[in-house]
Amino acid sequence: MNEYKPIDQEKTNELIVRSNNGDAEATEILVSGNFPLIKAVVKGYLNKGVEYDDLYQIGCVGFLKAIKNFNPNFDVKFSTYAVPMISGEIKRYLRDDGSIKVSRSIKSLAIKIKAFIDKEKNKSGETPTIDEIAKFFDVEKEDVVIALDSCQQMVSLQAKIDEDDPNSQNVLDKLICQDKSDDMLDKLILKDEIASLPEKEKKIILLRYYRGKTQGEVAELLDISQVQVSRIESKIIEQLRNKLKQQ
Repeated sequence: MNEYKPIDQEKTNELIVRSNNGDAEATEILVSGNFPLIKAVVKGYLNKGVEYDDLYQIGCVGFLKAIKNFNPNFDVKFSTYAVPMISGEIKRYLRDDGSIKVSRSIKSLAIKIKAFIDKEKNKSGETPTIDEIAKFFDVEKEDVVIALDSCQQMVSLQAKIDEDDPNSQNVLDKLICQDKSDDMLDKLILKDEIASLPEKEKKIILLRYYRGKTQGEVAELLDISQVQVSRIESKIIEQLRNKLKQQ
């Protein structure tokens, strides 16, 4: 991405039209050609506890939104229009801690569960099972999984499924298998789409593709059948594909 060619406004307008008509190559040219612009905005938000690469990706999300919403009739240079869009996306990310929001009730349950686990481990040396935790707090096993996972750091969509295998797919590649010309755009958009899923569907995606659980393991954790997991998972993947096509 360090090799770029500046693009004049006329060419930019042409590329924006092509990009909004589904031309992935035009999108890549716009991103590459505006690398210094995105980088300059990102630099203003360094040293805030978020890695540069993560900030750059979020900046690219803002840039892509600028492409989608820009109209040449605005009588303003695209770069001028894009800067506040990039900046706004980064500010929103930092404000929300870059993560999927968790309800207060789930956070409260997570704290209680953590204290219970520590107490049981100190007492018996054993970590209580999901079933034991659910029984103690009189909640569903699914709620226990959600609460425990709310304390976990989210895995990057770029992360390898198997870190020991250099040829392993990353999380995004396993989730959505599409033409590589569309890959960059999908990587930037997919996180927002996953964040908007209902809790149960989000949990299945999290356990399957972020935690590497089998359908059988997910079924056991959520106390549903493997057939149900398969059906729900297929529905979510199709839903994500359709949403990505609409971008």
